Amino acid sequence: MNTPAHQLATWLKQHQITEVECIVSDLTGIARGKISPTNKFLGEGGMRLPESVLLQTVTGDFVEDDIYYDLLDEADIDMFCRPDPEAIFLVPWAIEPTAMVIHDTYDKRGNPVELSPRNVLKRVLRLYAQKGWTPIVAPEMEFYLTKRSSDPDFPLEAPIGRSGRPESGRQSFSIDAANEFDPLFEDVYDWCEAQGLDLDTLIHEDGPAQMEINFRHGDALSLADQITVFKRTMREAALKHNVAATFMAKPITDEPGSAMHIHQSVVDAEGRNVFVNEDGTMSELFLNYIGGLQKYIPKVLPMFAPNVNSFRRFLPDTSAPVNVEWGEENRTAGLRVPPSEPQAMRVENRLPGADANPYLAIAASLLCGYLGMIEKIEPSAPVQGRAYERRNLRLPITIEDALAAMENCEVLEQYLGAKFVKGYVAVKRTEHENFKRVISSWEREFLLLSV
Repeated sequence: MNTPAHQLATWLKQHQITEVECIVSDLTGIARGKISPTNKFLGEGGMRLPESVLLQTVTGDFVEDDIYYDLLDEADIDMFCRPDPEAIFLVPWAIEPTAMVIHDTYDKRGNPVELSPRNVLKRVLRLYAQKGWTPIVAPEMEFYLTKRSSDPDFPLEAPIGRSGRPESGRQSFSIDAANEFDPLFEDVYDWCEAQGLDLDTLIHEDGPAQMEINFRHGDALSLADQITVFKRTMREAALKHNVAATFMAKPITDEPGSAMHIHQSVVDAEGRNVFVNEDGTMSELFLNYIGGLQKYIPKVLPMFAPNVNSFRRFLPDTSAPVNVEWGEENRTAGLRVPPSEPQAMRVENRLPGADANPYLAIAASLLCGYLGMIEKIEPSAPVQGRAYERRNLRLPITIEDALAAMENCEVLEQYLGAKFVKGYVAVKRTEHENFKRVISSWEREFLLLSV
């Protein structure tokens, strides 16, 4: 009998797993859960976690009581977490044979928990399924390698490579600069292969020791799972080699930020790309999809740029587009249509940061495109030349403005759920309030003895 429980048991036995990391993603993207001996894991068929886990901030704090008890049961009850047999991965860096299993979350009546990021993505994918469509995505993850530091006031620095020297100057696409960290990336590729992660290319990006890993295109839910696992894997490999890996959107002053570019297309039940006509030109659905991204991205921006640091990536004179312009083969536009064969017609959303929760970033981008297709939204004219300075289709440039736009969008409540929108905005506002209480090194340097 090939039940999910039997699939899990068979896989764990085949790999001689003795310990299981049972995880769910919180709103920030942090893996929360429990570590269980394999026998106990199989015996229980899942785990329970306090539902309040999904309203934790990045600092571990919680939202204000009035919002907390409006969204959660006053008794602080558990949610039921069921393992997904399609989301089980080896943990190659563990001492004992260990597996990581991603779980879905349900309430006591068996309903999907609305605050769960994975459930939010599954909710959007159901919208596509009802139309006979399947979205295809291909994420690109940028990140920095840095020296390890225990002092948060100390600016991050490029690590020492095999040559014994840190990088200097711009090393975009340099093979030699990437090879400085060959031992680290050999472990990364070995570990990702063992985990079944579908990696494609490794690229050295613009910043010092800034890298990019591309994933092959595929199923949206599977790739969100893979990004979640990859970020943990990358951090572990870096620690093994005495450096740090960070997915902060803007970790180093005056250096490029790190993005999570998302290539996306849609196929029908026969596997045909609905973005292209028979003659190879862009279809009306494709233009509507772009129109939906243009109209609704300003409302979902906190799902692409979830932290105050995210908006530092959008400052003037950075390499990140701060607009929802679109253009063919134009990296200065927020929405780029890459050159491709007709069947690979797609749009690249260049706005999400590497710090975004992959479930939520992918869900938000797909929802915007879906709304464009069902509302038949016409896009603007494609931009020619540089789009950085264009101001007609610019975005909110502070997290406060972005959260207000998200909070006041009734369409998002309709499609993502009022509880999710309220909870997400509340968590991000709480994080921002915590940030505002911290006195920065800039204030100490320029105000201490001057005002």
